[in-house]
Amino acid sequence: MSEIKCIGILTSGGDAPGMNAAIRAVTRSAIFNGFSVKGIMRGYKGLVFNEIVEFKSQSVSNIIQLGGTILKTARCKEFTTPEGRKAAYDNMTAAGIDALVVIGGDGSFTGARCLSDENGINVVGIPGTIDNDLAYTDYTLGFDTAVNTVLWAINNLRDTMTSHDRVSLVKVMGRRCGDIALYSGICGGAEYILVPEVPYDIQAIAEDIKKSKERGKTSNIIVLAEGAGNEQEIKTIVSVISGADVKVTTLGHIQRGGTPTMADRMLAARFGTRATELLIEGKTNRVIGIKNNKIIDLDITEALSQTKKIDKHLYDMASKLC
Repeated sequence: MSEIKCIGILTSGGDAPGMNAAIRAVTRSAIFNGFSVKGIMRGYKGLVFNEIVEFKSQSVSNIIQLGGTILKTARCKEFTTPEGRKAAYDNMTAAGIDALVVIGGDGSFTGARCLSDENGINVVGIPGTIDNDLAYTDYTLGFDTAVNTVLWAINNLRDTMTSHDRVSLVKVMGRRCGDIALYSGICGGAEYILVPEVPYDIQAIAEDIKKSKERGKTSNIIVLAEGAGNEQEIKTIVSVISGADVKVTTLGHIQRGGTPTMADRMLAARFGTRATELLIEGKTNRVIGIKNNKIIDLDITEALSQTKKIDKHLYDMASKLC
């Protein structure tokens, strides 16, 4: 591997709170260790269309508290082709970039692996996605903030549902991974948590709500991961069987924004500095994660081959607390 003098940084896929804190950590730890840094705008699209800017320490001043990403992110169909990736490589080479730090999810890591396999680029991945859907790491950047955003909504909805004797159906993000629903449901005291990984009987849930209503319980919270069912169908079934007034709240992209929590800022600092350390150590084609509060790294291909599973212990615990 040739000597690394310049590190490029990009953010790709959906934005996540803490991405800016990670950009800051990579930039400043790299500069501290004598590297120059280039910021790549709009993810892989910026590589293909040569949107590359010089980063100094002051370039990342006053961004640690900001949600979103100052580097922005965008889809790039051109990058899915060998010709597009060759253009990206040529632009990196012309800009003097020797190594690339990619902040994103599995699709972003797949792109980084393609660049490395086809052109020998040194790459390191930082997991940045609110869904927490990467199997190799306990937590991804942005997950904690997203869950806290959902918790804020659940707390407010609990107040108004109790006042009106209603059922609140809260739809949160998570097409393939129900972690946002699971963690926010447990911490928000939800009576029911519906996730894509675990089958459920909505008619049985509706009957249970009916029985609880007969016992005097006048409000319930159902947290629904977006991949676990259609909210309008669920609303209809619960309303008809239980006789309850069901209100649907879809939180949507509000979960992606907002000031990152302490947990996400600390994770960004640890991930970002470790990314620089890996490149100093001559390690590449690696992704960074956290297991049992220890920062880890492993091969990109190995990481992407792992299948995310729901924490069954937490899911079973939730059913005991509702």
